[in-house]
Amino acid sequence: MSKSIYLINPISYCPSYYNLEIFAARGFKPAVSQGELALTTVAAMAPSDFYVQLCDENISPVNFDIDVDFVGITGKVSQWGRMVAIANEFRRRGKIVIMGGPYASLSPDAVRPYCDILVRGEMEEIAEEFFSDLKSGQWKPDYFGEKADLSRSPVPRWDLYPNNRALVGGVQTSRGCPFDCEFCDVIQYLGRKQRHKPIDLVLKELDVLYRIGYRVAFLADDNFTVYRARTKELLAAMKDWNARQVNGRMRFYTQLSIDAAKDDELLRMCSEAGISHVYIGIETPNEDSLRETKKRQNLKVNLADRIDRFLDHGIAVSAGMVCGFDHDGLDIFQRQYDFAMSTGVPIWTLTALLAPDATPLHERMAKDGRLIEEGPEAIKSVLQTNIIPYQMTNQQLEEGIKWLCNKIYHPVAFGERVIRFIDNFKAREMQKLHKQTTPFRTVEAEAMAIVASLPQYGLEESRMWSRICIQLIKTPAATPFVMSMLLQYMQIRLMYERGHFWEPQLAMEAAPKDMGIRTIKIKVTTPESASNPSEPIVMESSRNLQMEKKDDVTR
Repeated sequence: MSKSIYLINPISYCPSYYNLEIFAARGFKPAVSQGELALTTVAAMAPSDFYVQLCDENISPVNFDIDVDFVGITGKVSQWGRMVAIANEFRRRGKIVIMGGPYASLSPDAVRPYCDILVRGEMEEIAEEFFSDLKSGQWKPDYFGEKADLSRSPVPRWDLYPNNRALVGGVQTSRGCPFDCEFCDVIQYLGRKQRHKPIDLVLKELDVLYRIGYRVAFLADDNFTVYRARTKELLAAMKDWNARQVNGRMRFYTQLSIDAAKDDELLRMCSEAGISHVYIGIETPNEDSLRETKKRQNLKVNLADRIDRFLDHGIAVSAGMVCGFDHDGLDIFQRQYDFAMSTGVPIWTLTALLAPDATPLHERMAKDGRLIEEGPEAIKSVLQTNIIPYQMTNQQLEEGIKWLCNKIYHPVAFGERVIRFIDNFKAREMQKLHKQTTPFRTVEAEAMAIVASLPQYGLEESRMWSRICIQLIKTPAATPFVMSMLLQYMQIRLMYERGHFWEPQLAMEAAPKDMGIRTIKIKVTTPESASNPSEPIVMESSRNLQMEKKDDVTR
């Protein structure tokens, strides 16, 4: 007897840098920036006699009346509140609920009470047993998948997904990252030994996306360029694959680390293969903070110059920025702004430092008594953290990031960075390589209509729009890059507005400064001293003691 399963990717309660709530806000049907790889991959693991239905709640609402045997829910920490609400409602209706994904793998004790079946880790190695147990009715309450051989990963079931509402398709070519950044949770559940998908399987997945109509794909790797020899072999194959496509080349986005910039051959091959945009975790120009959290790959280099190397090869850069490290004083917000404005990076994802479950940072903060134990649902915006900062109060951290967000995304500052990007864009030859010969899909046409409405925001935005359009006339090859940036800018503005921290007048004010602060000395465990806790490092900390839960306490 066949069985059925309903796989759900829940919404996050708050808009994020990576979603596209701006579509619905502008009167269009909901859309997503990227098709959902987790749902489609798990769907492909189900046997042929399983009836599988998918729901990406960012596109369509959950059908609580659906007639299925099992309900599977995936999600990250930002989706946890909605995951619980969906699970509770289906269980109330008598459905068997399965939970898996990143948050379930990292925080199984938190997830366990809300599901009948908990799946941790990766599915490839346990999929046959898992679905066989569901079919027989002899399922276990817990399943754990070890690190998978990616040759066993199936081609995702994109035929089940509403691709007409996604701008970008997705392909994962590897899992894991060898770096050990203290605050990163990816390596905690995917590992530090990077595993690679066979190249012929990657190309097979690209074939599927191309036939569907995607002309942009996200290479969903934790760090695409870690193993250079293997990366170059894949890039050569992607270049040849792209050259064979008769209805327009495909462009690719991915994420990597700044150290890739020192390899000119690698950057050239990325460009020739079609990689047009990368995301880099810059985090901070404060080298003491980078050293503190073991972000060693960003140390002892000129970060702005490294970014320019990507632009020189026709590759746009978006970057991550984090505030609230132990070595960050109140001057960090002005330092972050000055650094951002020295680059040709229009899009920065700004956040407070968080300590995710299972990370070394979480362990260190717990040991120092500096965790705010209010649960992931308490983090409702990028301004908030779950740790007690070291050189400032939580209120000062929130106010500082709020100032920074408004300063960096003020139309004048954002427009200046876009103009800098266009001026630095040295890839007119890429216009031919990235030429789009097929018509826009409806979702892409809608995205352009949304961008065209940007001048309606106000006088400053209208002036910014005019300046950018004039520059694009001089460098038309940069147009698709800039249109994508403007769409994300509008999403970020929506995110900030709904989070109630878009206050553009703050951009006219000076950066936060020490007010009513006195300096004390406290003990704090750092990564360098963790191996010898009997000798904690003593650092001077300027704190507003009246706002702290503990005064003059040695931690």
